[in-house]
Amino acid sequence: VINESQKQQLESATYSSRYALGLFYEAGTWIDVPWAAQYITDNPCIRFISIDNKKRNIESPEIGLSVVVHTTVTFGREHLDSDPAEVQQLILSHLEQVVPALPQPASIKCQKWRYSQVTKAVPNCQGQMILHTQPLLICGGDGFTHSNFDGCIDSAVSLAEAVKSHL
Repeated sequence: VINESQKQQLESATYSSRYALGLFYEAGTWIDVPWAAQYITDNPCIRFISIDNKKRNIESPEIGLSVVVHTTVTFGREHLDSDPAEVQQLILSHLEQVVPALPQPASIKCQKWRYSQVTKAVPNCQGQMILHTQPLLICGGDGFTHSNFDGCIDSAVSLAEAVKSHL
């Protein structure tokens, strides 16, 4: 469906890798911190932590809390092919240093994101790439702009314009 030039362009995009750790708690568990989310700048492993229920303003004694932890790009790159169980333990040990009073979760999920955020977007694209015209096949997303909400919006606008011009 795609030509060699398009393939090379798509393959030239690069992405950071990182891990996300989800900690899930029974209903009634309380985490006593004065924040809903925190960006961490002084830890080699952890970059972001959120008490998801607080962040989403859905705190209730009937709903179990969840905590989401994102690692740094450097940690993700260094441990990309490591044993997931070992990575989980490393993240948990760093988390204990950052939030020492965290209760024991009911369950934990460690997720590797091999492709987390675009570090170098697909070149020579304005937020999208038309792969085929009959039928119309277009790809887009932050990989064609930059990794943040504005990049997603820029790509969406570009996609809409491309579709519009083919109607």
